[in-house]
Amino acid sequence: MPSFFSPRIKAFIKFALLTYAVIGIAGYYLQDKFLLHPISIPAGDSYTINQPYREIELPVDSNTSFHFIQFTRPDDTLTKGVVLYFHGNRENINRYARFAPTFIEGNYEVWMADYPGFGKAKGKATEALMYEEAKQLYLLARKKYTPEQIIIYGKSIGTGVASWLASVRDCRHLILETPYYSISSLLQPVFGIYPLSRLLHFQFPTYQYLPMVKAPITILHGTDDGVIRYSNASKLIPLLKKDDRFVTIQGGSHNNLSDYPIFQQTIKEVISR
Repeated sequence: MPSFFSPRIKAFIKFALLTYAVIGIAGYYLQDKFLLHPISIPAGDSYTINQPYREIELPVDSNTSFHFIQFTRPDDTLTKGVVLYFHGNRENINRYARFAPTFIEGNYEVWMADYPGFGKAKGKATEALMYEEAKQLYLLARKKYTPEQIIIYGKSIGTGVASWLASVRDCRHLILETPYYSISSLLQPVFGIYPLSRLLHFQFPTYQYLPMVKAPITILHGTDDGVIRYSNASKLIPLLKKDDRFVTIQGGSHNNLSDYPIFQQTIKEVISR
């Protein structure tokens, strides 16, 4: 360093550079643990779900598989269609099964995907694998339903997956609960000094996908969401089509939107059409 820097200044600069490097390296290698919190389930065990369901496993290779749960009506009668549900970043389908009855009561089946490493799905989740799994679930649904009978639903991290799927496959409606503009935009306020576009394993650029979605879009987000800020999600509003909806839930946080009447009313309006 130039001699006009005092020893104290030199020591501070070295410390700052070292801290920057250590945090960057640690963040790069540990980011999956911060972003994803899966809980696996042994293959022989059952999900703790108190409603009728079927399991489907699709092997990818010797170390990786996709795993789907199909929630059907108790009498297994013909339905209006199917909701392809892509859940959040925690645990497995056990955590999200409680959201299925709303759609089942509206005469829809609900098919949920556990990402690799979640539940009984084997392997390690990557953005590419999560997209491929979404495509495979859609192709399964197309064997039974037309695109006009398929609703694509994303919650939290699953909104990026759902948005991608709706951008490349036709559907009746895309519903996003607590979405984000992109993963890098979420981290920018805190880690903006790092080249996030190069460091992040998961990008999920929802803002790139929504303009390509032909189906109607409904977004639901709470003003008090401490995980995905309302200000971040609201950046998606200019990307919506004229008849798309962005539903603001005053006081709603990240995990309680379903407790609000406006949330239930909006979902029922979509599935009753």
